[in-house]
Amino acid sequence: MRWQGQKVGDVDAAALPGLEDRTSILRSVTTPEFAGMTFHEVLSKSALNHVPGASRMPFAWTINPYRGCSHACVYCVSPDTLILCTDGRQRPLRDLEIGDEILGTEKQGDYRRYVKTTIKAKWATRKRAYRVTLADGTQLVASGDHRFLTERGWKHVVAAEKGQRPYLTTNNRLMGFGIGAAGMKIDPSSLDYRRGYLAGMIRGDGMIFHGSYPSPTRTREIHMFRLALIDEEALARTEGYLEEEGVPTRRRPFAQASDTRSAADAIHTAARRHVESIETLIQTPSTPNTDWYSGFLGGVFDAEGSCSRGVLRISNKDADIIDLIERGMQELGVPYRLEAPRGSGVRSVRVIGGLPSRQRFFALTAPAITRKMSLEGTAVKSVADLRVMGIEPLDGEMDLLDITTGTGDFVANGVISHNCFARGTHEYLDLDGGADFDSQIVVKVNVVEVLEKELRRGSWQHETVALGTNTDPYQRAEGRYKLMPGIIEALARSGTPMSILTKGTLIRRDIPLLVKAAERVPVDVQMSIAMYDDELQKAIEPGAPTTQARLDTVRALADAGFRVTVFLMPIMPHMTDSVAAVDDALKRIKAAGARTVIYGALHLRPGVKPWFFRWLEEARPDLVSSYRGLYPGASAEAPKAYRQWLAKRVRPLIRLHGLDARHEDDYPQRVRPVRFAPSTASEPAPQPMLF
Repeated sequence: MRWQGQKVGDVDAAALPGLEDRTSILRSVTTPEFAGMTFHEVLSKSALNHVPGASRMPFAWTINPYRGCSHACVYCVSPDTLILCTDGRQRPLRDLEIGDEILGTEKQGDYRRYVKTTIKAKWATRKRAYRVTLADGTQLVASGDHRFLTERGWKHVVAAEKGQRPYLTTNNRLMGFGIGAAGMKIDPSSLDYRRGYLAGMIRGDGMIFHGSYPSPTRTREIHMFRLALIDEEALARTEGYLEEEGVPTRRRPFAQASDTRSAADAIHTAARRHVESIETLIQTPSTPNTDWYSGFLGGVFDAEGSCSRGVLRISNKDADIIDLIERGMQELGVPYRLEAPRGSGVRSVRVIGGLPSRQRFFALTAPAITRKMSLEGTAVKSVADLRVMGIEPLDGEMDLLDITTGTGDFVANGVISHNCFARGTHEYLDLDGGADFDSQIVVKVNVVEVLEKELRRGSWQHETVALGTNTDPYQRAEGRYKLMPGIIEALARSGTPMSILTKGTLIRRDIPLLVKAAERVPVDVQMSIAMYDDELQKAIEPGAPTTQARLDTVRALADAGFRVTVFLMPIMPHMTDSVAAVDDALKRIKAAGARTVIYGALHLRPGVKPWFFRWLEEARPDLVSSYRGLYPGASAEAPKAYRQWLAKRVRPLIRLHGLDARHEDDYPQRVRPVRFAPSTASEPAPQPMLF
């Protein structure tokens, strides 16, 4: 590949904010062939990266020649740390991606307030960590360099090894609301939660009617269920839960929007057996458990609750419902107060204890309606007891993660946490359908030289090294930099087995090298091919090689003697999951010479779902309702029932075609295919990643 018209200059400081070790940077390169992108050529300090949880994976090490320098990160926290998102929910840091919207803070007048921000970069590192314990039971695991906001400003976890810097002591109190001690956990996917939610929602806001209408010739019996809501999230969740219980409903417009009210849709059924089933489902169990109470409170809050100006209330006129709400609050340990009845007889149960209590309620009840949980604009006040009680070093080193945000901070386990002054290299482009997400690529131009030195160390145990676990090693830029041949030769020469995962056809260039390498060490090759309809593939993977080009690459690898695995994922409901579609895909995979197929259903990560549904509304509006039923609320995975149905459909077909079958759940997350996205628009707006 020849880059014409390229410009070479100094490092783009705006694209790489806070880079400390600038001696590692060689230059920044732009070229018309990669419009809108900048390639930052760096001298890497390491090539081999140890994989967290290696005992659960088929490899312990990975190389990412285009991933960027994670060693520059110094502010890091545990991957299990809960991060406050814009919808009011808290999600583990490990589950968040670049482009996701979360809450940070900024000073507005006399107060620091929670504001919306975006994750601009995310990466991993490994270093010594400390556990910080607060008076309310909240614990934080972070590196000693990490900073938290205290009543006296930003402070590092521990003192500097050299020089001076502000650091935490037991005289400090952190700012935020905390999450308290690790206590009960609820399972929103459980049967009890589902039935509790249906009870709270339908008893709170649904209508069930039985009646008869006599006429001169006969008496007609009428049976009806209807639930009308203005919030799509709660309606879709209820619709999906009823479907899982074997109760299909129909949807129709219920009320048009006006100057004083929002539009509402309704789900309904007039089948007697279905109405009676609903009546049975929403009854209170003789001995409700915690999950049932959790679901009930989540449902009744979606139906009858509000959270305005920091006051969370659930109101109802039915004494039995009020009693259940009180019992549920007691079961979950949420402090509350029962307010006096109004003139209409309506009573309200009000959560007390400020933001910590409200966040506990949301965490333990998992309501569906996002607008009721948002904290945006709320002032940062420490109602909880967030005094630092202890700071203890943990044994050895830990795998830690960090992010860069637009506000320079984020909310970690309920306290205000400073983010890293890290490079804005984002996810280090794969140059496929996810291209619009990124504009900066860091290239480790000396990766081969560094790798050779690391492989010569006496401590190297020749464990399997995987390539393609984070970014595609055969992205288009590899045509210029040609890093893979040196990596392959170095691994083979040292006696190190290797595994390569790609969706790039450029791997064909290196087949002769891979053949020679396979004479010395095990070489495993996998190709990601999800779409077998050309139009759909162009819409969802516009920047990736065509399906046929990748199948031809599988054939070339198979002819060279490799046992190639094909990732048939994600399988997309109602688009690629039919028997005909799967059968055609497997025929082509088998004809190409592959030996094994790994399959899995569409997974919509947090932050991805809104973008995907925007694409769906434009490309397949007929499927929007079905997808909202399959992926209700914050659900990222298709329902278990669908995944089981898919397995029963796909596995026999794979065996029929003489291929070995594996499900994605049987395969480590780190070696699943690189993400891709629906077709890009002319403007550089984020596009929906499918997984």
